[in-house]
Amino acid sequence: MKYQVAIIGGGPAGYTAAEAAGKAGLSVVLFEKRSLGGVCLNEGCIPTKTLLYSAKTCDAARHASKYGVSTGEVKADLPKIIARKQKVVRKLVLGIKGKMSACHVDVVEGEATVVDKNHVSCAGTLYECDNLLLCTGSETVIPPIPGLDTVPYWTHRDALECKELPESLTIVGGGVIGMEFASFFSSLGTKVTVVEMMDEILNGMDRELAALLRAEYARRGVKFLTSTRVLSLAAVAADGGQTLLRAECTDAGGNGLTVESQRLLMCVGRRPCTAGLGLENLALERTERGHIRVDAQMRTSVPGVYACGDLTGFSLLAHTAVREAEVAVHTVAGKADAMSYRAIPGVVYTNPEIAGVGETEDSLRQKGTDYEAVKLPMAYSGRFVAENEGVNGLCKLLLDKEGRILGAHVLGNPASEIITLAGMAVELGLTAEEWKKVVFPHPTVGEIFREAL
Repeated sequence: MKYQVAIIGGGPAGYTAAEAAGKAGLSVVLFEKRSLGGVCLNEGCIPTKTLLYSAKTCDAARHASKYGVSTGEVKADLPKIIARKQKVVRKLVLGIKGKMSACHVDVVEGEATVVDKNHVSCAGTLYECDNLLLCTGSETVIPPIPGLDTVPYWTHRDALECKELPESLTIVGGGVIGMEFASFFSSLGTKVTVVEMMDEILNGMDRELAALLRAEYARRGVKFLTSTRVLSLAAVAADGGQTLLRAECTDAGGNGLTVESQRLLMCVGRRPCTAGLGLENLALERTERGHIRVDAQMRTSVPGVYACGDLTGFSLLAHTAVREAEVAVHTVAGKADAMSYRAIPGVVYTNPEIAGVGETEDSLRQKGTDYEAVKLPMAYSGRFVAENEGVNGLCKLLLDKEGRILGAHVLGNPASEIITLAGMAVELGLTAEEWKKVVFPHPTVGEIFREAL
């Protein structure tokens, strides 16, 4: 069987590329070894946000009296929360299957192996293609901590399926995934400890806003051990016949720390999936960090072979993968396009949310770029005040000496929804004066950008 486009991986990059290629009239085959939607839809972005919305609803109910609303005792039914998450995922997976069918994409279930740039093998069948798109996604990093293989630790996949709320939970890793699970479990009543080896959580996000978010969750009872490494893990017997998981740690000063909890969740990061795919048969050029090297059209060093999504190592985010896939298919179809990483939004769906786009103060300092930081409390937005009784937040804009918008960072709900406004300003290279000419609807939280300008 011969196709114009063969795609390995059915995650955001893969199914976006398949849909775009199908709509362009190209013959397409899509290989997926598990479920359409990839990690993002089945065990990442969507399921975690479904759980976090339940947790946010609990938070809102507990504080309803601030808004003149009386409620009874607020209880979270974890099995029902998990069941709703599964229903949402099933619905969206069916939606993607429907798109593939509508675009005449042949979906092949199974683990695909690259034979050469024009041939892919799957389940004993050889498929021929003119163009090959590699959209293989990423996998959880499991660190080589002594004793880890002797304890029943969780990954994000296990945490998404738990039916019984743990009394206590240690989360190793204070990045995006770690903080979102810290938000979820702490909102439902679990005693949470976050162990992070960096000196601040959410590496890569704005440090000032990350510190404010950490302070907010510390106020809610989450314990943070920053600049702390886990040296070893073990299961120990506790009173009442209960087994606790013990983490022996050390801080930046060399002081020993012991953390015990009922459950242990590993969230130290993710890495691109490259093993077992036959990529060695392509001899693709790699970057200094070992990622697949691509140009602005997502072309690899081998003609006719493209790489999109986590495999490129630019940004392990679904929305980046979607745009990269569009660029790759446009290139295949002969349509001029190029990938830009100038304004890739980053969002942490805690409560409150934190979001950023463009440069951070740290990145600008590293580049030696002169800049001005404009900060404004979210209370300057009337809509924010109306919907966030007693809650603080912060908006920060970074401008160059000509007044051009270099970056924007927001702590406060709904940061995830308004950050695109700033992303457009960064991508289009707008100055403060140019952005101010845009009419913002009133009252909206997004007006905070105009107030800051």
